[in-house]
Amino acid sequence: MNAEQNKLLQVQNLKKYFPVSRQLFSSQRRYVKAVDDVSFDVLEGETLGLVGETGCGKTTVARTILQLYRPTSGQVLFDGVDLASLQENDLRKMRSRMQMIFQDPYASLNPRMTVGAIIAAPLDVHTQLNQKEKRERVQELLKLVGLNPDFVNRYPHEFSGGQRQRIGIARALALNPDLVICDEPISSLDVSIQAQVVNLLEELQNRLGLTYIFVAHDLSMVRHISDRMVVMYLGKVMELADRNEIYLHPLHPYTRALMSAVPIPDPDKARNRKRIILKGDIPSPLNPPQGCNFNTRCPIAAERCFQEDPEYREISPNHWVACHFA
Repeated sequence: MNAEQNKLLQVQNLKKYFPVSRQLFSSQRRYVKAVDDVSFDVLEGETLGLVGETGCGKTTVARTILQLYRPTSGQVLFDGVDLASLQENDLRKMRSRMQMIFQDPYASLNPRMTVGAIIAAPLDVHTQLNQKEKRERVQELLKLVGLNPDFVNRYPHEFSGGQRQRIGIARALALNPDLVICDEPISSLDVSIQAQVVNLLEELQNRLGLTYIFVAHDLSMVRHISDRMVVMYLGKVMELADRNEIYLHPLHPYTRALMSAVPIPDPDKARNRKRIILKGDIPSPLNPPQGCNFNTRCPIAAERCFQEDPEYREISPNHWVACHFA
């Protein structure tokens, strides 16, 4: 496969800073550096996992890609078009090709709207279908996600969490998108339901040729569903590689610490494995440390790490790391 040909999405030096109110007697404006110089590509038909601790900027990256947040700087090239440079009308035309499945199925569905109206909302905005055609499309989508097509007149409160997330998936698929961003779509569901939803997402990807960005902090689930993984920490990418390469040969100290926390089903191996416990707390994105973002918690940090920001470089084919000592 020619990677150059098949890059559906290219994120280049993406930054998203949120301004905070000025302090008393201070003229200087301060910013929360939620996403700070992030770069990666997404290939057609693949699932790219985006992982990291809570607050590392995963969801902000996802929303900035979709232009729900406008980037502070950088490029988001979707099929060669820079979304960051588009005006609202041109962006609306592109939006039908990119959709999002939200984390909380309880908050992301309007309780005053029927299931049929919720799923048909994208069709109202982007298509000229009549009422009959819309209803048929909604019923087809409900069947596609494993729900009864006769549920169109019911309301969200009549469904369980797993069923509501299926409704959210049906809404995301209404316009036949090329890219679907799944923002922790299973984190609020019961463990018994999580596997069902992930299996559904995989099945839909095979059937419809979808490309996913899967945002999560459940590393074992990300390994199961992803082709490649991006590891983030405090707004920056620490490591990017094939999922098995990251699990078997993590090169960044932060990735190693994350992988050491993943449960192993074999008790003998689990007993002999060394856990890496990171000391200290994550610094504030309002005031990140000088040099490497990870230097305050890194077990191998040296003087250079407190002075220079490490270069994000390709150590081996398709394995990228931001560490001086990788």
